[in-house]
Amino acid sequence: MTPRSPRDPARDIERNVFTLLLVGLTLALAWVVSPFGGAVFWGGVLALLFEPLYRRLLRRMGGRATLAALATLGVILVIVILPLAVVGVSLVQEVGGLYQRLKSGEIDFGRYFDQIVAALPTWATGLLQRLGLDDLGALQTKLTAAITQRGQALAGRAVDIGQDVLDLVIGFCIAMYLLFFLLRDGAAVAQRIREAIPLAPQVKATLLERFTTTIRATVKGNVLMAAAQGTLGGIAFWVLGVRAPLLWAVVMAFLSLLPAVGAALIWGPVALYLLAVGQVWQGFSLIAFGVFVIGLVDNVLRPILVGKDTQLPDYVVLVSTIGGLAVAGINGFVIGPVIAAMFMAIWEIFASERRRGERPGET
Repeated sequence: MTPRSPRDPARDIERNVFTLLLVGLTLALAWVVSPFGGAVFWGGVLALLFEPLYRRLLRRMGGRATLAALATLGVILVIVILPLAVVGVSLVQEVGGLYQRLKSGEIDFGRYFDQIVAALPTWATGLLQRLGLDDLGALQTKLTAAITQRGQALAGRAVDIGQDVLDLVIGFCIAMYLLFFLLRDGAAVAQRIREAIPLAPQVKATLLERFTTTIRATVKGNVLMAAAQGTLGGIAFWVLGVRAPLLWAVVMAFLSLLPAVGAALIWGPVALYLLAVGQVWQGFSLIAFGVFVIGLVDNVLRPILVGKDTQLPDYVVLVSTIGGLAVAGINGFVIGPVIAAMFMAIWEIFASERRRGERPGET
């Protein structure tokens, strides 16, 4: 047995200083890029998501990495960014039209509320009276005052909104710029990251594989779910004559990031309103469509698209997605499941190492 060499205090100090320098510079870099952290994050996510496409194009283009990366970027712009821009422009136009109808009185929420209250049973109206919500005039005055106050606040933030739009444009350019280099040089970057991680090769391979798989499955699954549920809900609203179907489709698409309950937060109240105002077949049709079509998409496809590849139970996907959205905003629907997947992977590795340590004769 080789005797342990004596510790060198100078060497220990050097190692500690280097570790502090490494951590300090890492945190400093994170602080510097934090204003555009979302752009950097989505640049990396898109690179992971479209890396298989880049590989196929690279083979077809004879190994010309720059040309393959540019072609992949063009495909992303055509199939992802351009449709989003078209939907965004249409959404702005629809919101503008909705605001004009509200301003002209064509849409009167007080009248809608009156219709709903008139259709309620006696016990429900009594509950509203006890809560002080039966005075429609006072309630409408409060709503009008709140809307006016919000409008004045938005008008006062016009400069800030313009700055937000400028930040969005800059962030988009940064994400596309970073995406190009991550596609072209991604293999070399990934190799350097693997070499720098101070873990055993098998542990690094397991964690990186789980990390990549979770991001791809989460983004593809949730985006497809959002698009499917938003489209189906928008079509249902359009068929039933609900105003601003595109607006509600986009809202349902965003809310569908919440598993199980997302889109129902929109079509459910609309169905109840239709029933309350006497449009019985429309209300029941929307409920049936929401439960058996929109809900089926969520209950059947989400576990297949998200849970299967991430190897996460449905309840973990639900909790981690909601928690991620609460902590990190829209980025959280990716960050939450990734953290959950890495947590479960590291504990699986830890448990495996413990078993191997307790029974060294077993493999």
